[in-house]
Amino acid sequence: AVNYTQLVDLYARYAERGLRILAFPCNQFGKQEPGNDAQIKAFAENYGVKFDMFSKIDVNGGDAHPLWKWMKEQPKGRGTLGNAIKWNFTKFLINREGQVVKRYSPMEDPY
Repeated sequence: AVNYTQLVDLYARYAERGLRILAFPCNQFGKQEPGNDAQIKAFAENYGVKFDMFSKIDVNGGDAHPLWKWMKEQPKGRGTLGNAIKWNFTKFLINREGQVVKRYSPMEDPY
């Protein structure tokens, strides 16, 4: 819940300056996203989510989405314990030139 709250706040503060938040639900972590796309979107809307919510994907393993594979391979996208995503709400900051600037752990504030 705190992650949604933080992201909603960031989006409200910086969307006019060009910030875009792209959310990709994933059910690979404790089965926390078992619903279908409509159910997940409805749940997120309870927190005031107005940013882009995409279909559920895998972020680890052979079926990981190509975007996530690419982000994890970038020099600033690598995790401290390897490239695997450890838990939901891992965040990547990508600049206007399409470069990964920073990777945030789920517990790290994205401010």
